[in-house]
Amino acid sequence: MPRVREELAVFLLAVQFLTRCPVPSPDLFTDARFTASTRYYPLVGLLVGAVAGAVFWLAHLVFPVTLAVVLATAASLLATGAFHEDGFADACDGLGGGASHPQALEIMRDSRLGTYGAAGLGLMLAAKVLALAAAPPALIPWLLASAHAASRASAVLAAAGATYVREAGTAKPVAAGVAPGGLALALATGTAAVGGLWFVTAPAVLAGGFAGLTAGHVVMRGLYERKLGGYTGDCLGAVQQTSELGLYLGAVALI
Repeated sequence: MPRVREELAVFLLAVQFLTRCPVPSPDLFTDARFTASTRYYPLVGLLVGAVAGAVFWLAHLVFPVTLAVVLATAASLLATGAFHEDGFADACDGLGGGASHPQALEIMRDSRLGTYGAAGLGLMLAAKVLALAAAPPALIPWLLASAHAASRASAVLAAAGATYVREAGTAKPVAAGVAPGGLALALATGTAAVGGLWFVTAPAVLAGGFAGLTAGHVVMRGLYERKLGGYTGDCLGAVQQTSELGLYLGAVALI
């Protein structure tokens, strides 16, 4: 039982960190638990995607597809506090406006939204809404659930495969290292979530989703690792966002 309670605490810490959802015990944080909690990030993403999917399904009973997708997107933002979107916007500002490594890190630390961040975030949200709205309505809840789970597995993989470049920061405990077992569980959860599309759509759509997810991961990692030599917490948010969008685009391209 102590082991079960500890795993529950690790999972709840992942929920507490990635969402605005209340958890039974607010005093969960330790560095060891925070590092271990990465293995549950895709599972938390699956829950966020399921909430967004449920909102879409209910909204589509009344509203057109595009408006239902907007409401589902809003639900995911409320559930997470726009956590990853904020990281993506900060990464856009730093990578776009910083001429050097130190300048980029300083810009990304600034909480104010700049031109690159505003433009990038606006385009990201618009692209996700339009991509989802182009899919068959019956498939959209499944795409939301799978993309939210798999894109968080993508972020865990990014953390496991690079160096944290700040001396201190929110993601610093993760820099202690994503354990191989934790990485395997995260990737298995994300892969299973995308694999679930097999039951509701054609294999080509599933393959397109995987290809798009991979492209989103590779492109964003290439951008920030070339300039920073590693990652920050904002970079992980950016990887999550581009991987999520990539899955939508890849799937819709082959529908």
